[in-house]
Amino acid sequence: MKTTQVVVIGLGRFGTTVATTLYQMGHDVLAIDKNSNKVQELAGQVTYAVAADATDEDALRELGIEKFEYAVVAIGSNTEASIMVSVLLKSLEISNVVARSVSKLQGQTLDRIKVDKVVYPETEMGTKLAHDLFLPGIEQYMELTSTYGISKIKVPPRLVNQSLKNSGFGNLRDRYGVTLIAIQRGEDIIINPDENQNLISNDILIIAGPDEKISDVVRPTNINAD
Repeated sequence: MKTTQVVVIGLGRFGTTVATTLYQMGHDVLAIDKNSNKVQELAGQVTYAVAADATDEDALRELGIEKFEYAVVAIGSNTEASIMVSVLLKSLEISNVVARSVSKLQGQTLDRIKVDKVVYPETEMGTKLAHDLFLPGIEQYMELTSTYGISKIKVPPRLVNQSLKNSGFGNLRDRYGVTLIAIQRGEDIIINPDENQNLISNDILIIAGPDEKISDVVRPTNINAD
């Protein structure tokens, strides 16, 4: 899995879960919070943990935030701070800004300032978000351990009407160390499909394995890329 630099701002339960999960997945994580006690609690669980005011643009620039590819704004009930930080991050041209929202109105405001993704922690767990960010080909992820899970992958259109063998999905265990458990086809489930099984439009592949191995599978260059 490619190592990516991620900044997580706001170290409540949600932000801490995102930060530590991303770090366990092998990414470089800078965790920021105004509360020095929360920062100290994360020592050794992320790459860097810093006590700073993320609403201060100068403070963000001193930390080199503009060099980060991903930013997660996990600030809780302080709506004003969440929006201000999101605006600053977009102005610093962070490629991917994800912001937590605690209300529909806040979410709509974040959408208006062109945040790349708005998440609602009441329905999206921090662990799930961390995996969604860096396993972009995954339709759905279920964690079994901190580094192992079951994922659903939608078959790319270019592979429709090809067999599992010809598509590159036929020997996943040998190539990537993951297991193709089944194909979900509408309401039907094909358990342990044969490598000669043809794929059709909207098929979902159910795969189990370590996170970093699943990341290799969904990388376009590895699946019979065009």
